[in-house]
Amino acid sequence: MSREISKLRNIGISAHIDSGKTTLTERILFYTGRIHAIHEVRGKDGVGATMDSMELERERGITIASAATHTEWNGHPINIIDTPGHVDFTIEVERALRVLDGAVLVLCAVAGVQSQSMTVDRQMKRYKVPRLAFVNKCDRSGANPARVTDQLCEKLKHNAVMIQIPLGVEHDHEGIIDLIRMQACRFEGENGEKIVWGEIPEKYKIEAEARREQMLDAVSMFSDELMEAILEDKVTEEMIHVAVRKGTLSRDLTPVLMGSAYKNRGVQLLLDAVVRYLPDPTDVDNEAFRVGKDGEEETFILSNNDADPMVAHAFKLEDGAYGQLTYIRLYQGTIRKGDNIYNSRTGKKVKVGRLVQMHADQMEDIEVAHSGDIVALFGVDCASGDSFSDGTPVSVSSMHVPDPVISLAVVPADNKSQANMAKALNRFTKEDPTFQTMKDEETGDTLIMGMGELHLEVYLERMKREYSAEVTAGKPKVSYRETITQSTPFDYTHRKQTGGSGQYAKIVGTMEPSDDGEFHFDNKVSGGNIPTEYIPAVEKGFLSMLGKGAFVGHPVQGLRVILEDGNSHAVDSSDQAFQSAARACFREQYGRGKPIALEPVMMVSVEGPSEFQGEILSTLMQRRGIVQGTTEDDGFVRIDAHVPLSEMFGYATVIRSSTQGKAEYTMEFAKYAPAPAELTEKLVKEFAEKKAAGNK
Repeated sequence: MSREISKLRNIGISAHIDSGKTTLTERILFYTGRIHAIHEVRGKDGVGATMDSMELERERGITIASAATHTEWNGHPINIIDTPGHVDFTIEVERALRVLDGAVLVLCAVAGVQSQSMTVDRQMKRYKVPRLAFVNKCDRSGANPARVTDQLCEKLKHNAVMIQIPLGVEHDHEGIIDLIRMQACRFEGENGEKIVWGEIPEKYKIEAEARREQMLDAVSMFSDELMEAILEDKVTEEMIHVAVRKGTLSRDLTPVLMGSAYKNRGVQLLLDAVVRYLPDPTDVDNEAFRVGKDGEEETFILSNNDADPMVAHAFKLEDGAYGQLTYIRLYQGTIRKGDNIYNSRTGKKVKVGRLVQMHADQMEDIEVAHSGDIVALFGVDCASGDSFSDGTPVSVSSMHVPDPVISLAVVPADNKSQANMAKALNRFTKEDPTFQTMKDEETGDTLIMGMGELHLEVYLERMKREYSAEVTAGKPKVSYRETITQSTPFDYTHRKQTGGSGQYAKIVGTMEPSDDGEFHFDNKVSGGNIPTEYIPAVEKGFLSMLGKGAFVGHPVQGLRVILEDGNSHAVDSSDQAFQSAARACFREQYGRGKPIALEPVMMVSVEGPSEFQGEILSTLMQRRGIVQGTTEDDGFVRIDAHVPLSEMFGYATVIRSSTQGKAEYTMEFAKYAPAPAELTEKLVKEFAEKKAAGNK
């Protein structure tokens, strides 16, 4: 493969569940010669798509874990990450977009912009990822790519511009009309591998000319040369390509392409657009942090130059039977097999024993990795999000990790299952930052926590299959929170005399609610009444109390502590004394801040035929849902509502039976909101019973 970095493309394929991402990736691998036979996501041949290498993925027909591969198109090496569409596995999309330079947003020509399309789009914006849009399934009944393009503009606020239109839709879909070449393209041969260009059929000419005018108007905003050429009627294809690339890289333009991956139409033209319009690693500014000469942290832009000191970011882990596989993105410098590299977080030196390129679940050994590459290290111990360097402590900014919102108690059947369960949980928590585990202090049960029912269900199934751990799961539990609602001043003195030197600390200040749900500690002590070295101990003391509140026994969020004054003793004051003062002060004052319970509220999007709109609304209202918006389009309706998570268990069965199986829903965490009085009473009562049982 060519090592010219300007030709390298690192792309992700992202979309709402069931939009055809994995099918599209399968066709890309076939047309680039990476695989020699096409297999389907729910294939009758029992093989399944290449990128769905997990048995569970092939059975369910969904992508659970993102999978990486590399291929080449017209002399351009391409690293591809196929990501899940289901919101429960959102961390897989998050970690992929963190290290990718560009992306393909896949949309269904019938369903258009769906709820998870919006989530993925938000993630792309968070990491400033330029993207192309690919309108898939143009052959399906009800396909309307023009409407989907309008939705991109209205719902996602993109400057979406069609650079292709379909050559017929639904059962008339034959291929693509390229508005830049102004020619029709058909895909012939057994697998659509033969591209045949020809004249645009007469019945499509008027629409094609009108769409080309619209495209030129939009694209000319990014090129003065093209604008002049339009006025002089001297437009060339190259001028349009240059302008489209410029608009795409600045994220001010989203080129819209189309086709049908399942019917093998439009994929090769999408690949042409990937290498033509999406950025190479040098087009993207990636930031890193290091400690400067003055001891202050400084930010710098990574160079993508092989000659510079090596910097790499570990974005995904897989802990298998033969050791840990660590996926890394190399931002500058090179890594060779046998090199010693340093983990910037731990400071530990590790040796690169094996360096591989991934093709789904297959490893291909390589000797050297260059700037811009996405490769994997085998047998290197690290955590997800760690940075590696050649010795200088450098950190690449990490990814956004949402907090888990649901938990289950899991009980192993016997001692063997307990040992196997421990191994499984150790691996899964290391691989997936949104999957967490803890011990319930009251019951002694092991709790697993995640992003939704499907998320936990998949991990329970993997425990049984991959680790032979027979476990029974309790009812899902919601991760509640609590907070105070009013400011409360404190003036607390901690004294303890036990012979010899004692403990003394005095702290004065205010505890108040914070708007952003985070913990804040403001030091406003002046005059040295509390020595500077004891201030962090006060913060540490308050922080240690947030894990379990005194109202309903759940974590405390949204608290601001303002430390204004205090006192110390030359002999009896210490870190421990000030920590103890903060903890005792919190216990004394917390109840005076009028605490309330908070429950997680989900953004639920239900999509189905318009005839079932009443039934869908009814199911949401019965679950304390508050409707945020309703969209009707071409016989389909989408209802977005805020619904408490505690009301959503078993909703899949209810919505199926209410709509004859024709509606589907997705949900993701939206916010924490005050729990109703009835629920609060129940939580207070449960907490009191637990405390009473613990005191016996």
